[in-house]
Amino acid sequence: MRVQVDAAFEPLLELEMEMATLVADWSNCDQCASYVARMVSHDRHDPIRHANLLSAALNELFEMSFHARESGGTLTFRVYRNGSIERIELAFPCSAEQRNLYETIVQRIRSGQALANYLDVITDDTAGAEQAILLGLAVNYDADIELSIRDKGTTTFVVDLALERLLN
Repeated sequence: MRVQVDAAFEPLLELEMEMATLVADWSNCDQCASYVARMVSHDRHDPIRHANLLSAALNELFEMSFHARESGGTLTFRVYRNGSIERIELAFPCSAEQRNLYETIVQRIRSGQALANYLDVITDDTAGAEQAILLGLAVNYDADIELSIRDKGTTTFVVDLALERLLN
């Protein structure tokens, strides 16, 4: 099911992939991120730098879905744009336990203590990759992250990135 997208956001790209294909090889995360970033960065002020930043952020999101280790179902990835903001919509199957973890992390981000939480996570060898990924996006990319559960067994992240602002 599609997440309701603000009418001001224009669709740029949609990618669907069987989860079994994604989790078969970790390098698929980087390859998908690089491809998508090059496709949507061509018309930015500095397309190479924009693609580089976007690719790094997208790679983190693809890796998060990779770490869910769900081989059934489909990963759906959409990119939208409104001015200087790219909106990433990533939907993938995951367990209820994993979804609860994501909800906790997003709540930590929204608490206003993302930097402190991020520093705690990156210095804790027992912290999960999901925590470092989501908190890192919020801190390093000033990403706005929302989580929605539309279908049973599928989690959807909506991540707004204002990379043009980071480039200036």
